[in-house]
Amino acid sequence: MSTNLVGLGIDIHKLKHGRRLVLGGVHIPFPFGLDGHSDADILCHAIIDALLGAVNKGDIGHIFGVDLPEYKDASSLTLLQYVGKILEKEYKIVNIDTVIIAEKPKLSQYIGEMKGNIAKILSIEPEQVSVKATTAEGLGDIGKGRAMQCQAIVNIIRK
Repeated sequence: MSTNLVGLGIDIHKLKHGRRLVLGGVHIPFPFGLDGHSDADILCHAIIDALLGAVNKGDIGHIFGVDLPEYKDASSLTLLQYVGKILEKEYKIVNIDTVIIAEKPKLSQYIGEMKGNIAKILSIEPEQVSVKATTAEGLGDIGKGRAMQCQAIVNIIRK
């Protein structure tokens, strides 16, 4: 019998003028990008933390620490692929559910591509990946357009 495991990941980054905005490996035209050591892709980062949490292997900083220069400006899709390869020996992803919280820009036209990128990098079907977007209704740093957050939950089973 398979063991069902669930993991939760949350990531938040400040927005910085002049930096590229990348979510789910998709470059989104916008004057602000997420500030961080890698490309700061909160969608991939939240999924990484959820996957690692489900198998009790720490978090993204444990593997890809900001003190490691090789990850400076790294593609978070590459980091996600690395974590996926670690897990694929013993685990199978059942599904991933995410929500991006941001005031702007509108993300609906990019969601299909984000899902496709994540599914491809993890060798799963796009139907196993849910990406949603909402706003913070003007509340806090996210609502004032100074930050973005993503939350992810994953369901995996032991092979």
